[in-house]
Amino acid sequence: MTLKLTDIVLTYPDGDRTLTALDHVDLAVAPGEFTAVVGPSGSGKSSLLAVAATLITPTSGTVSVAGREVSAMTQAARTRVRRDHVGIVFQQANLLPSLTALDQLLVVAHLAGGSPRAAAARARELLLSVDLCGKEHKRPHQMSGGERQRVNIARALMNEPEVLLVDEPTSALDHERGERVVSLLAELTRRNDLATVMVTHDLGSLSAVDMVLTMRDGRLTAGDIRGVHSAG
Repeated sequence: MTLKLTDIVLTYPDGDRTLTALDHVDLAVAPGEFTAVVGPSGSGKSSLLAVAATLITPTSGTVSVAGREVSAMTQAARTRVRRDHVGIVFQQANLLPSLTALDQLLVVAHLAGGSPRAAAARARELLLSVDLCGKEHKRPHQMSGGERQRVNIARALMNEPEVLLVDEPTSALDHERGERVVSLLAELTRRNDLATVMVTHDLGSLSAVDMVLTMRDGRLTAGDIRGVHSAG
């Protein structure tokens, strides 16, 4: 499995109590698989993504990313794994307002090092793959919300990750644009053999995913998604 979380427990101190954000969670996603996680606000979905992204170290359990067990790594080593093997699509695109679509991707490549010429070629290829041909020199204010989100997706793929983690990609989009973004994520997942996990509140955009898991009270289960109405 490209992404594997095993018996993950994540707790937080809360005054004289201990809150359990993740309660013995198991998750395995293979290359080319697109998994959606739904659940009510406060159920643990954001914590799950943060642990999978190596941004938070769990209280117990193991996290494996692209064959590397990261739970016991130093912070610097986890940062390298995240940079080289994990792409993150944030809920808000958070594009730099002064940069063009092309430059948004080149900044990522610059931080990772490597050939500027190769980076420019890959950036153009990625923008083409997300249907932004001809938009390379547009700045965020010149693009629609859906176009900005597609730049966000392309940017997450710039360093050729094996794992793609996606946080509420349709929250700022209408239903039609949201469906197109999720379909694009499914296409990119299969084309690039990505292990993709998407947290979403949008139950109307799940037809393109391979598996839907439900998070409630820190527990992750496969099953009925009825009654799940809000994100968190």
